[in-house]
Amino acid sequence: LDFYYFQGQDKYFESRVDKYDSTVVRINVPPGPFMARDPRVVAVLDAKSFPVLFDVDKVEKKNLFTGTYMPSTSLTGGFRVCSYLDPSEPTHTKVKQLLFSLLASRKDAFIPAFRSHFSSLLATVESQLVLSKKSNFNTLNDATSFEFIGDAYFGVLPSASDLGTTGPTKAAKWLIFQLHPLVTLGLPMILEEPLLHTVHLPPILVSGDYKALYKYFYAAATKALDTAEGLGLKRDEACHNLLFATVFNSYGGLKVLLPGILARIAGAGEKFHQKLVAEIRAAVADAGGKVTIEALEKMELTKSAVWEALRLDPPVKFQYGRAKADMNIESHDAVFAVKKGEMLFGYQPCATRDPRVFGSTAREFVGDRFVGEEGRKLLQYVYWSNGRETESPSVDNKQCPGKNLVVLVGRLLVVELFLRYDT
Repeated sequence: LDFYYFQGQDKYFESRVDKYDSTVVRINVPPGPFMARDPRVVAVLDAKSFPVLFDVDKVEKKNLFTGTYMPSTSLTGGFRVCSYLDPSEPTHTKVKQLLFSLLASRKDAFIPAFRSHFSSLLATVESQLVLSKKSNFNTLNDATSFEFIGDAYFGVLPSASDLGTTGPTKAAKWLIFQLHPLVTLGLPMILEEPLLHTVHLPPILVSGDYKALYKYFYAAATKALDTAEGLGLKRDEACHNLLFATVFNSYGGLKVLLPGILARIAGAGEKFHQKLVAEIRAAVADAGGKVTIEALEKMELTKSAVWEALRLDPPVKFQYGRAKADMNIESHDAVFAVKKGEMLFGYQPCATRDPRVFGSTAREFVGDRFVGEEGRKLLQYVYWSNGRETESPSVDNKQCPGKNLVVLVGRLLVVELFLRYDT
């Protein structure tokens, strides 16, 4: 009840750190017994202890993507998809290689697709403001992000398929069926507890939506599925993995990431906006009026602002790993013995807002935090991608394969805003 209602996630973990005067603590995490066999975890809640979760020599990642429970594989075509696989499993290597191949093959599509879809979004915002004095960015972003991802990854607009405009709704419903044990939807506690936090919602209720999404992917991702067969994956397993990576990882991430960046930059004030305007417009002018990768690389402040938003508001806040052997975990102040088989849990905002690393402004948005040589040294403590920002995803780790794309998309949003507006 503290986690969901009385304290909320941040306060839940921060209060335990204060209570035990330790950033490594033994606690229970939701969900409860009917969904999770064992809610007990060793929580690592500072920047020094947290990276043990990335070390696949020390922790196993099998079936731990959502933590102490695992959604039914009926929600993913009967397959354990890549997020639930440990790097030691052969299928993990094949699927991650497929995702790298897909991103590489479409690299020239991302910037034009983003600019096309999000300039239309901002035009819609403007027209709605004129007509009714208000506009809901999050609602528009949900629809636009879904279209953008289909266009950028596969060159096929979801709205031009049998999905029509229903894709975002079907995707959101499917996401809830996997994440409901960890979320609150703002309903009264007396309704949410039995509905969301006691037993798993039956997958049959969302099977029609999933089949419709799968049909789109099977038709749109023909080239990627051909590549998958060359890697030794069956076409249907590859398609379920592409659907998961695109809808759960990419779309689910952008639903959170882009509104978060907008909110943080809006709150940073006009002086900061003026600096972004100057940097962005100068770099684009130097590139002949075009937004290119080279122009984006010159925008150091823009990149820093996106990293800072990712530091404060990582799209995925929870990470898990099961100890492969007895080991010691170090915090800033102490060493802790962990036994083989124990579940390790990290609440990422506690680690990435660690005042021992980021000082007195650790909880504040400092847009230029990562500018310059000294600023870049702090990037090793930015963990949003399930790895350090200074490291790269590979088939041997669990770091997000779309890590660089996420940062690119965040920068493109900021660029689109300040090419268009002064503040």
